[in-house]
Amino acid sequence: MNISIFGLGYVGAVSAGCLANDGHTVIGVDPTEAKVALINEGKTPIIEKDIGEIISQSVKAGRLKATTNCEEAVLASDISIVCVGTPSQLNGSLDLKFVRRVCEEIGMVIRDKDTRHIVVIRSTMLPGTMADIVQPTLEQASGKQAGQGFGLCINPEFLRESTAVFDFYNPPKTVVGASDEQTLTQVMSLYSELPGPKIGTDLATAEMVKYTDNVWHAVKVAFANEIGNIAKQVDVDSHKVMDIFCQDTKLNISPYYMKPGFAFGGSCLPKDVRALVYKAGALDINTPLLSAILPSNKQQIENGINLVTAKGKRKIGILGFSFKAGTDDLRESPIVELIERLLGKGYDLKLYDRNVNLAAIVGANKDYILNQIPHISKLMVDDAATVIDESEVIVIGNGDEQFRDLVTDIPPGKHVIDLVRINDDALGQEGYEGICW
Repeated sequence: MNISIFGLGYVGAVSAGCLANDGHTVIGVDPTEAKVALINEGKTPIIEKDIGEIISQSVKAGRLKATTNCEEAVLASDISIVCVGTPSQLNGSLDLKFVRRVCEEIGMVIRDKDTRHIVVIRSTMLPGTMADIVQPTLEQASGKQAGQGFGLCINPEFLRESTAVFDFYNPPKTVVGASDEQTLTQVMSLYSELPGPKIGTDLATAEMVKYTDNVWHAVKVAFANEIGNIAKQVDVDSHKVMDIFCQDTKLNISPYYMKPGFAFGGSCLPKDVRALVYKAGALDINTPLLSAILPSNKQQIENGINLVTAKGKRKIGILGFSFKAGTDDLRESPIVELIERLLGKGYDLKLYDRNVNLAAIVGANKDYILNQIPHISKLMVDDAATVIDESEVIVIGNGDEQFRDLVTDIPPGKHVIDLVRINDDALGQEGYEGICW
């Protein structure tokens, strides 16, 4: 395939070299004549393991060259991959002038191009940039519509400095957000020989994936360092701790806990976070990340309350109010806090949870209900149908399978606020709203 790559910096040079190495004919485009000259001499413009040899061999084989001429590159290629920089500005926002300029240049060339062209954005950009800047800029400059007159993709890269060539050929995943199926198929074909999952999606989701990945990596580093700082002060080898931690691939290093939803609760997580942050404070150790966990959790409860109150209705039904499905434990249940806050605001509530039955539960849970939250026990009813019939807003509080079908059969005119995403079939249903989706 004939490919033009705009921007011969770190990502662009690696992408150009590796795609040429795979047998594609690649033209690199950059306004810096020194970079263009280096490529044409078979030399690398960046320092990166193995890329120098790859570029040298590809240039000798006639599969890679570079130019400063945008028109030449676009007319000689089927796909243009944009790898220009998106540097941070002082306020944290991105400077997108290079992306905008390249899109204008490419758009003006494809205006008069007879064959269908594909534009692939590989630069890292915030969610919404494709819709707000890239697509309108290309459409205005070309006079053509994305998905019809030209193909549009975003293909986030997952290359780490010093291992970029290895990462190109061994990606954790390949993600392509595309304007249409034809474009998706063509761009995916570039990576057909690569290992790992290949995921086609929409433009906005692909944008968000890259930021989710990078911020999660940053969170992991900060988390490990704060744990390490505490461990050192209590004479524990933090590397031994984390080696054991990482062996748990069912909960710790896994998809578990990684689905957006309501706040966490129960008898363990809030208590243990609180205790570790207290211990760090007693040791005079500052833990900004760990200390932010409980405030962040509390904010999610506020978000849930705001969703309910924004409906402007007074009769509220709660389906599931133990801190998670399959338990009768109400201790530090975020749903209980939501209930108490709504009661304090004068709302009329009905509650149902088949696992919370005063006649059946015993011990600490029963004592907690009768002595700590007796006002809530008076609001409990015996079946979900009563909650649905007598409420204007129904809140799905936990993931009990009993509520899975109920959420798609709510009578017209009632509102459903789902805190757990219990059934994807309800997405888009009139009156349905999720807390994080």
